Amino acid sequence: MSFLAEVKDAVTTRAALLVIGVLALQLAFITSYIGAFHQPSPHEIPLAVVAPTEPLAQRTVEQLATLPGDPLSPRAVSGEQEALQQIRNREVDGALIVNARGSTDRLLVASGEGAALSQALEVVVGRVEAAQQRSLRIIDVAPSAPGDARGLSSFYLAVGWCVGGYLCAAALAISAGARPANPARAVIRLGVLLAYSIVAGLLGAVIAGPILSALPGSIWALWGLGALLVFAVGALTLALQGLAGVVGIGLAILLVVVFGNPSAGGAYPYPLLPPFWRAIGPALPPGAGTYTARSIAYFRGNGAGGPMLVLAAWAVVGAAITLLCATFRRGNADGATAPAADAAPQPSD
Repeated sequence: MSFLAEVKDAVTTRAALLVIGVLALQLAFITSYIGAFHQPSPHEIPLAVVAPTEPLAQRTVEQLATLPGDPLSPRAVSGEQEALQQIRNREVDGALIVNARGSTDRLLVASGEGAALSQALEVVVGRVEAAQQRSLRIIDVAPSAPGDARGLSSFYLAVGWCVGGYLCAAALAISAGARPANPARAVIRLGVLLAYSIVAGLLGAVIAGPILSALPGSIWALWGLGALLVFAVGALTLALQGLAGVVGIGLAILLVVVFGNPSAGGAYPYPLLPPFWRAIGPALPPGAGTYTARSIAYFRGNGAGGPMLVLAAWAVVGAAITLLCATFRRGNADGATAPAADAAPQPSD
């Protein structure tokens, strides 16, 4: 056999298409990560403004709202306590406290949301203050833990849970076929995934909390988040495998890794990301998981309701599609065997 014939025999059309798909996935990975991270810039960062008088507060808001590029989205609030409460509720990312009797104002930030975001606020507001011959004192009201460098542990924990979810689903596909043979097998796979998710959620929370002291907050809450996140990603992967076979694993990686990780708000929180990644991040599992983990660790769970609903939706829809695909496949298999049964000779009486 000639070498060309050997190549044709070794590399089937299906294999060639899969290799092309892998190349496309690789290029998408490079484009997504570089596109999200190569030039971070602040955009409409929510900022509370407190001033002794309403006219001064309104002038400050108007000045900050008209900065080139719209880096801030300022709003006047009634007092420092309200501003602090809005930071803790994750309604704003910082607060400017204007001092009418002196030349030093205060900027309240929350580095637990990510050091890049609090530093961006310091730079933008600091330039405005410097232009007015005023100084700025920074007060971190929700600092990241000593073991949580730059507030990134929540992101890495969420990414780790996501990796476990799609690898568990992929392992089930490799060991017993990408598509479940029948609804019962689909239920078994979902049951195995649920058990894995519970264990993975607990172990991840224990490692990030008591063992490494990277994240404060409730271990129970982190455990619940981890179990839901792992199951949601795993159910999504099982659903895509049910729809597309082995290719579904690549589609899951596309959604979770290629699009989900750079838009998760980890290295750069949402206000620093380009529009596309800022828009899709909250709707994908890594973004919802990262936001919730930070809420649990530094904000007493405030603001976590929406992201948890996002994860629950992925889990329910993924499980439902997995079951529907298995049911449809079983129906097709029964239909294919029916004519043969009808054509079989009937025994005589």
